[in-house]
Amino acid sequence: MAETPLWFMVATFVVLAVFFIVDLVIIGRRPHVPSTAECVRHIAFFVVMALIFGGCIWYFAGHQPAIEFYSGWLTEYSLSIDNLFVFVIIMSNFAVPKQIQKYVLSVGITIALVFRGIFILLGAAIITRFTWVFFLFGAFLLYTAFNLAFGKDDDEEYHENALIGTLRKVIRISDEYDGEKLRTTKNGVRHWTPLLVVFLAIGTTDVMFAFDSIPAIFGLTKDPFIVFTSNVFALLGLQQLYFLLGALIDKLVYLPIGLSVVLGFIGVKLIMEALHANTLPFINGGQPIHAVPEIPTWLSLAVIVVSIGTAAVASVAKMKAMEKREQD
Repeated sequence: MAETPLWFMVATFVVLAVFFIVDLVIIGRRPHVPSTAECVRHIAFFVVMALIFGGCIWYFAGHQPAIEFYSGWLTEYSLSIDNLFVFVIIMSNFAVPKQIQKYVLSVGITIALVFRGIFILLGAAIITRFTWVFFLFGAFLLYTAFNLAFGKDDDEEYHENALIGTLRKVIRISDEYDGEKLRTTKNGVRHWTPLLVVFLAIGTTDVMFAFDSIPAIFGLTKDPFIVFTSNVFALLGLQQLYFLLGALIDKLVYLPIGLSVVLGFIGVKLIMEALHANTLPFINGGQPIHAVPEIPTWLSLAVIVVSIGTAAVASVAKMKAMEKREQD
């Protein structure tokens, strides 16, 4: 397997930076509610770009990193769709005007990318030195998968975290928005607008999601370049997906089950890899357990595609059946 050329990685970062500037800064700063056609065009463009990028990785670095990218991108994209449930609730909870929701998502996604970049760097440094951390990652993903499949629905109501609660006590925050402004004057006194709280709510909420997504992607690839690009392509076009699925997102009833299967599978895969490279003295005397099989990357990709695809098709089928019953 060839290594990914340095020039290719540099070119990738330049192109992704351009994508992000155009998608979030230029288009995202234009306050409007995007039409369905506009959303579909943007989403289709970024999906095609991700597919082409995976093909470029295949050509320059080999099939293994390409399959790792496709697996990671599909997993992160699926988790990002699940994150939209919370974004919808945050927007509703803070009564964000529809005309500036696109701008709010742009800023929130940029904050999310910065936080995820930090998590990826920390994760790469940790797994390089401490392979046993895969036991923790695997156990956490299994716990998350169980909660998704059988736990209570925590997304039905948004609760402010301690950071935002403290912020409200120490600074003046107005009750009304003033367009895209973070600061406004009310009765001659300067106030922060609710936008500040919304930005923090989306940004800090995504940090919590990163605890799921980052261990999941490291369960599919150890290459920080693949991990980062998978996350970036998953976040690109997310704001258009928000508006496209906003009215339907609560009807994707089987998506959490599909995600639970994916996270559970990756959790088991991580634990098996940890056993295969074991260094913990209380397990097999600190020696690797070579009898534990390694799960090939192509199988991971197959499980992800089948799980998410089945969940999506089943959700659409149930939605159509419910609509038919209502018409009858």
